Amino acid sequence: MAKEIERKYLVIGDSWRGLAEGSVYRQGYIPTQDKATVRVRIIGEKGYLTIKGPTIQYSRAEFEYSIPIQDAQEMLETLCQRPFIEKIRYKINSGGLIWEIDEFEGANKGLIIAEVELTDENQQIELPNWIGEEVSHDSRYFNSNLAKHPFSQW
Repeated sequence: MAKEIERKYLVIGDSWRGLAEGSVYRQGYIPTQDKATVRVRIIGEKGYLTIKGPTIQYSRAEFEYSIPIQDAQEMLETLCQRPFIEKIRYKINSGGLIWEIDEFEGANKGLIIAEVELTDENQQIELPNWIGEEVSHDSRYFNSNLAKHPFSQW
């Protein structure tokens, strides 16, 4: 079983800009009955299907699979709830870790979040100067919730 250990932070300022090229992401969520999350994502010309379990502390089970781009497009259009999550993701190496900065578009425009995946929940990390408030435990900032309750409606 794959395990994701992740922490999320709001991004402050613009000093991170120019440190990496961004990639366009488009993703949607297939409704589920329980606490599992099923995500369909397109990055450039590649499709992915991801299933995630409930978050406990900073961790959750995660299974991700490459799928044909045509399947991902069909799933987004026919199975996923609206609105989609649209964002540009920048990957920046800082302090020996890869930080993923998501600059949201569409209904979540104006929101910028940085995520970092860890190997251990108690791992000590050095925060870059563009990191603001931690929002790891605030479910409003989960992408699956941003699809249902966009930042523009808060």
